Amino acid sequence: MENAVALVTGAAGGIGAAVARALGGRGTRVAAVDRDAGRLTDVVGKMAADGLPVHAFPADVTRAAEVDDLVDGVENALGPVDYLVNAAGVLRLGPVRRQTDEDWAATFAVNTTGVMRVSRAVVDRMVPRSRGAIVTVASNAAGTPRVGMAAYAASKAAATMFTKCLALEVARHGIRCNVVAPGSTDTAMLRSMWQDDTGPRATIDGLPEVYKVGIPLGKLARPADIADAVVFLLSEQAGHITMHDLTVDGGATLGV
Repeated sequence: MENAVALVTGAAGGIGAAVARALGGRGTRVAAVDRDAGRLTDVVGKMAADGLPVHAFPADVTRAAEVDDLVDGVENALGPVDYLVNAAGVLRLGPVRRQTDEDWAATFAVNTTGVMRVSRAVVDRMVPRSRGAIVTVASNAAGTPRVGMAAYAASKAAATMFTKCLALEVARHGIRCNVVAPGSTDTAMLRSMWQDDTGPRATIDGLPEVYKVGIPLGKLARPADIADAVVFLLSEQAGHITMHDLTVDGGATLGV
């Protein structure tokens, strides 16, 4: 993976940042993308200080014009994109009867439409080169109902199926597309769901009142755990894997 070029969205956040760091550690030139320019600058600055070839490209994946300009800018600056990781995501909690149209639209704009726009722009450039690999970071909630998470779960389910359909279309061009579905991972997004310091223990033990089983391995995932799965699916070690959905949740969805 050394000297390859990767574009990673959501790179200022927990999983996206971990993916950028993991790829940079393998010598991949990483275009780290996030709409939070300030936080992105801080995150990339720390990686650069560690000698990693990670570069900041602030952009909003919900804006079509920005996406096209982004991919052009990355390829002009770093070279042809070999890997894409769709890690940008947002979470709007609440029961369906209380969620607003804006909650629903904002969730899908990033988690689904953003995945489509960035994937489309990158694949258009990968096809003539007959190579490339894409990983979309979805969620185990894409296949398991969750109370108060209808918009998030639906958006991740849509992103999962989009990625698999794209994989089927571009397989003839030697391009692989896969999904990593994390469970509860120690990130700011997960911590935003906790009301107090009992949150971690409740997440691990399970919440029967909302029909949520615990985590059989007895621990939360680290962002690096998810990054390792993403890097594997991008790598030549997964060279004959496409349209796959790899769940990384410590057994929380019981292998279903």
